[in-house]
Amino acid sequence: MPKVKTHSASKKRFRLTASGKVKMGHAFRSHRLVSKSKRARKNHKNNTYASTANATIIKSMIPYK
Repeated sequence: MPKVKTHSASKKRFRLTASGKVKMGHAFRSHRLVSKSKRARKNHKNNTYASTANATIIKSMIPYK
């Protein structure tokens, strides 16, 4: 069976956990943080997990991770 190419943008943004979940960072954390609430800035520091619907698509983009 031939090799499957890994999606380059996905391998930089997503990681797989040992249990198979897709771990990712939050969006909207790079600039213009003054206009965002303190709660939003604080909550977006932590990583989050992709939904199960999106996880299957992401896993197909990073087959060897």
